[in-house]
This record gives sequence, C-alpha cells and structure tokens, in this order.
Amino acid sequence: MNKIILNYMLSNFFKYFFIVILIIYTFGVILNLFEEIEFFKKVDVNFLLPLALTFIFVPSTILNLLPFIIFISCMIYLIRIRNNKDFLILKINGFSSLKIFLILAFTSFILGWIVLLTINPATSSMLKFYEKTKSQYAKDIEHLISFNKNGLWIKEKINDGERIISATKPDGKLLIDVEIFEFDKNYTLSKKIASQSANIQNNEWILKDVEFFQSENSILVKKKYDEYIVRSDFNFEKINNLFNDANTLSFIDLIFNYNKLINKGYNRNFLIESLHTMLVFPFFLFLMTGIASILTMHTLKRSENFKFIIVGLLTCVFVYYLKDLSIALGKTGRLPVILSIWSPVIALSFFTFIGIVQINEK
Repeated sequence: MNKIILNYMLSNFFKYFFIVILIIYTFGVILNLFEEIEFFKKVDVNFLLPLALTFIFVPSTILNLLPFIIFISCMIYLIRIRNNKDFLILKINGFSSLKIFLILAFTSFILGWIVLLTINPATSSMLKFYEKTKSQYAKDIEHLISFNKNGLWIKEKINDGERIISATKPDGKLLIDVEIFEFDKNYTLSKKIASQSANIQNNEWILKDVEFFQSENSILVKKKYDEYIVRSDFNFEKINNLFNDANTLSFIDLIFNYNKLINKGYNRNFLIESLHTMLVFPFFLFLMTGIASILTMHTLKRSENFKFIIVGLLTCVFVYYLKDLSIALGKTGRLPVILSIWSPVIALSFFTFIGIVQINEK
C-alpha cells in the first residue's frame, strides 16, 4: 500500500514539475527568439537559424532556474493535495508532514545529481555550439573579441573608424606583445602602436615601451614613448567574463579535466567557484523543496492559497538576492569564495530545519 501511495505522490509531483518546465521553456523560447532575431537582423540568414539557436540556448537557462522551478512545482503540488483532501488521506495512511517533506526533498536532491551527471554535460555542449555558431556571424557586428592559439584578437569601433588589437598572451591583468592598428572610415591604416605590455585593468589601457607610428602624407612616422594610454571599451573584467562562462563547463569537465582546463588558461579561482556552484546545486533543490513544504503544510485552509502564491514569489526573490549578495561578497574579497557559495545553503538549512520541526508537530 505504501509503495502505491509513494508512486502516486511522485508521479503527480513530476507531472507538475514538467508542466512548470514546459511553461517556462515556452516563455524562454519566445523571449530569446526576439533577441536572436535582433542579433541576426543585419545578416542574411534563414529564419530557422535564430529559431534553432533559441531551442539550443534555452535549456541552459532552465537549468539555472531549476531551484525555483522545483520550489514552484512543490508548492503547486502540495496546495493541490491539501485542497482535494489527499493530504488528510496521506496522514491517515501514516504519512506525516515530515515524511512527505523527506520524500519530496530527497527526490529533488537525487534529481539534482542526475541533472549534474547527465543533463548538465548536454546543455554545456549545446551552449558551446551556440556560442561557436554565433561567433561565425560576429564579423558583421561592430565589436568582436576572439582568443585562439595565436593569442588575443579584438576588433572595436572607434570614433573615426575601427581598431584591431592583438596580443600574444595574457599575463594576469597584462597583455604581452601588444599591437594596435587603427583604420579610418576608408579602411586606410592611420596608426600603428606596438607595446611590450599593456595593463588592461581599466578601460584606459596603460602601455609600456611603446613604438608609435602615425600616418603623415601616407608615410608612417615613428615615435617612442615610455608610457602611452589607449582608451578601449574592453577591460580585464569584461574580457575575463567573455571567456569564463561557467555554463559552457560541465560538472564532468570540472571533475575529470580540471588540470587540462588550467593548462588551457582558465582561471583557477573561476574553476573552483564553478565547481562549488555545481556541488551546491542538489542541496539548493533539497532546501527549496523544504521551504515550499513549510509554506504550504502549516495549515489546511483553502482561503490562504492566494497568500501562499504571494509569499512564494517573495521567497523566490529573497533567495535569488541572497545568493547574488553572497557571491558578490565573495568576488569582492569580503568573504572567502567557497564560503560565499555555501553561505546561502547554510542559512536556508537553519530556517528549513526549524520550519519542518514546527509543521511536523501539527
């Protein structure tokens, strides 16, 4: 009998879970499709390409929203069984509030690990394909940045033309062996700047040991400077963020290919942060299920359904900003990075433990 009830509970829980995913996926496709159309509006491509890229991109967004999807699904399911008296039937058959919570929470926890080990590698590969495909059409965009075996290459728009920047390799917040070519609107070379290094911490790049070539009467006149400043739309943080997208790294890559990623040039702190962000994922699913259980199982009154929806939405917003604030404190050095990732989990664990004890006494 208990096995039948358990199967009934889980089948209905997953039914609402997949319905919520379908709704969010549909909205995600609609919203992202407009963004893809905007990106390709000046490029001669078939409409199917933006549509295909949208379907490829949205699953990674769904994965990022999964803790909130679990929370909403659990709330809908628990409100449903409370309103149709299934909750009382479960209690009569020996399913306490604590037991119902544990069944749903551990199901979410196991689902989190399944997602990390199976779905996450697939969405990471899809996102890599998405970015690679879009980069092929980036030549039609004013700004372009690329990193390959020949070094770093940047193309950016300037007031009276375009600028192309190349560097053999990055060294922390420095670029080594920098060459800058500036072209006018007729694509005629107007300036060439060669520097041994460039500090790109800010948008005002500080170049050292500079050879400056200025076009005068179609002749490049050479000058030398110990230091020269170039204003750019790019800086270290912006470049670093472009190539350090955690969504393109899978949990499997971080576990088994960690050293290879370091050798490829990935920042060690970034990899540690990405790994712990993924490790904390199943625990977040567990706790979001716990919070949903606390909000919905403390009363059997149907009249409070609207209040649950409002409180649930506010809870999602609170948890999102709690995570965001904690990670921001880690990135600014006010908290150790690992602690900043796990702090929301620790805080929510205390709240969940106290709440579950209270609803189990009812």
